[in-house]
Formats: sequence, structure tokens, C-alpha cells
Amino acid sequence: MSVIGPDRPGLVELIASTVKAAGGNWLESRMCNLGGQFAGILRVRAAEGRREELLAAVAALESKGLSVVVKDGNAVDAGDCHEVATVEIVGNDRPGIVSQISNAFAKRGVNVEELSTECRSAPMTGEPLFEARARVCIPADCKLSDLRDDLELIAADLMVDVSFGSD
Repeated sequence: MSVIGPDRPGLVELIASTVKAAGGNWLESRMCNLGGQFAGILRVRAAEGRREELLAAVAALESKGLSVVVKDGNAVDAGDCHEVATVEIVGNDRPGIVSQISNAFAKRGVNVEELSTECRSAPMTGEPLFEARARVCIPADCKLSDLRDDLELIAADLMVDVSFGSD
């Protein structure tokens, strides 16, 4: 399920206690505050015979100012993931960095499993500095050297540093 709403203290506790009270088990999650908005995605499992109760309980979070979307999940097929890697990007901020990097991944069939980005002031100059970290799944038919070449060309064009490592 995903949950979005104005950030405030106690939101995670509210969600967790709601899930627990309705017989749910919290399996995994990713949550953050972006621009004053709380955003979370989590995977929960309903106790035997309590699925409808859990669905009603999390839907009631809407009355507490949260938007909730629930989807039935199945075991995720890793597909043809051959290798997991981490890609880090650092450079002066400019439009198009994420677009070009994600295009290189898509062109090679690389799946972005996690992506976090941030813009902050560079320590010496105060100029906007863009940082990204991606955890990617590389398929068996993707030549790692070709992907590295693609990323290095983009890095040179955008004047950013890209590092590539195994997870």
C-alpha cells in the first residue's frame, strides 16, 4: 500500500498501530518526507480471515488526512536479474540528469529497484549540487562494459561523476 499526506509527528505510529490492530503484519517499507509531505510505500500481510478488516482499517486512515492506495501483491519475479549494482551520480545540478541516466538503464533493460536523489549546496561554492544513488538490477544479456561506457559518456556530457559498484 502507499500512503501520502502532510507530514507530522506520529504518522508512522498511526499507520503501524492501524495495521497491527486489524491483524496485519508489517513486512517491509520505504518512507520519507519530501517537501513537507510524508510518502510511504509498504508491504503488509493480513492475518488469516482478516483481509477485509485490514482493508477497512487502512481505508479509514483517509479520515486522518492520508491518501491510501492498496494493491494486492504477489511474489515478485526477479526476472532475469543477473547482477545487482549501485550507481552513484554527483555533479552540478542541471535539468536532465535523471532522464539521461534512466534512459541508459532502460535502453539496456536495467531495472531501477531503488533511487534516491537530492539537491544541496556544494560545500565550497554554494552552487546547487545534485546527488543520486540507484540500486539497479542488471539482466544477464546486458554487457556490463557497454553499460559503463553509456554512463561514462553521459557523465562527460553532463559534467557529473558517475561511480558504478557491485552490491
